[in-house]
Amino acid sequence: MIYMDQIIAKIKELKTKMNAVILAHNYQRCEIQQLADYTGDSLGLSRQAVEHDCDVIVFCGVDFMAESAAILSPNKQVLLPAKDAHCPMAAMVDVPTLRRAKTKNPDAAVVCYVNSSAAVKAESDICCTSSNAVNVVNSLEEDKVIFVPDKNLAHYVSLHTEKQIIPWEGYCPVHHQIMPEEIRMAKQEHPDAEFLAHPECRPEVIEMADAVLSTSGIIERAGKPDVNEFIIGTENGILCRLKEQHPDKTFYFASPFASCANMKMITPSILLDSMEKMQYEVTVEESIREKAKKSLDRMLEI
Repeated sequence: MIYMDQIIAKIKELKTKMNAVILAHNYQRCEIQQLADYTGDSLGLSRQAVEHDCDVIVFCGVDFMAESAAILSPNKQVLLPAKDAHCPMAAMVDVPTLRRAKTKNPDAAVVCYVNSSAAVKAESDICCTSSNAVNVVNSLEEDKVIFVPDKNLAHYVSLHTEKQIIPWEGYCPVHHQIMPEEIRMAKQEHPDAEFLAHPECRPEVIEMADAVLSTSGIIERAGKPDVNEFIIGTENGILCRLKEQHPDKTFYFASPFASCANMKMITPSILLDSMEKMQYEVTVEESIREKAKKSLDRMLEI
C-alpha cells in the first residue's frame, strides 16, 4: 500500500525529472491545489503554461482547459490526468449547430466563453472569460452578438451593453442549481455577510448579489478590510484558496450542492498514475489550433 506522503514525494520527483509544471484550477480538490505550482482560473493557468519554461504541462482541471493550454503551447506536451474530466457546459455547443446560427445571423459576431471546446473556439470571432466578457463584447464593431455557450453569462453581459445579445441555451449545471431560495435563507442567517456570485449563476441569483465576480475576483474581493463574512455563490473548491489567503475571514456557501464531480475526478494517486505513464495527452489538430488561437489572441489584445 502506498501512503499519501509517498505519492506526494513521487509526484515531486517526477515533476523535476519530466521538467513539468502542475496547474490546478480553483475548483480542484484541496490536496491537488496544494500540489500545484500554480492555482487559478482556466485562462490564467494557460498563460502560466506559456510563460513557464517546461516540457510537460499537467493540467488538473477539465478538458477544455487542457485544450486551451495545448492551443497556446503547441510545443509542450499537455496531460489531463483524468481522461473523463469533461465540462458539461462546453458539451452544450457543437460546431454544426453554431454554424447554422451564424448562417441565420450573418451580421453577428460570435463571442465564445473559454469554457468551450477548441473546435468551437475555432468557429468564433473572439473568446472571453467571466471577468472580461463585458469588455470583450463592448469592444466589437458588430451590434449583434451570438454568445456561446452560457446563457447565464450572456444575460449578465446583456445588462452591461447596448448590443443585441443572442444567448446560447447552455449553462453550468453546478452554478445553475444555486437557487434564490438558498440565497435568501443564507442572507437571513448571516445578515452581515456580503454575497459574492459568479456570473454563471441564474439571473435571479445575480440580482441578489453584492458583487458579481470571476473566481479570481471573488478571492480578491474577500480581502476587503471592512467585511469579515461572505456568502460564496460558486463551486465549493474555491474555499481552499479563500481560507488560505484570508484565514481571518468567514465563508458560507450559497449551496451545499455546488460541487462539480468532473472537477473532483483528479486525486493525488490519479495524478501520479498519469505522470508515471505519461497518459491522457491532450492534442489539438493544427488547422483547428491555429483558428482557435486567433480567437484567444484577439481577446488578449483587448
